Amino acid sequence: QVQLVASGGGLVQPGGSLRLACAASGFTVIRYTVTWYRQRPGKERELVATIISVGSITTYADSVKGRFTISRDNAKNTVFLQMNSLKPEDTAVYFCFRPAGNYWGQGTQVTVSA
Repeated sequence: QVQLVASGGGLVQPGGSLRLACAASGFTVIRYTVTWYRQRPGKERELVATIISVGSITTYADSVKGRFTISRDNAKNTVFLQMNSLKPEDTAVYFCFRPAGNYWGQGTQVTVSA
């Protein structure tokens, strides 16, 4: 059974950092593309970052490029999203997603506020 469990959210001040984790079970992350999405208050869900299975190629939304880094730890079967230089507009619920089969994690809240 495929499951994605997101964790690591919390309250952080502007300029701070957080690392989100997406722990996968039922499949190995090295074999599948995994994506982080976020949904900001009153907005539609938007793609944040992707790590592609073949070659570990990564892509980012323009709004987070240079600040966020997506990576994976094959031994832990987990995909991470390192978020630096956080801004209030990064406040959102963050979800991990496996496009193959349309599997979503449950979301983790990130709040950036002074």
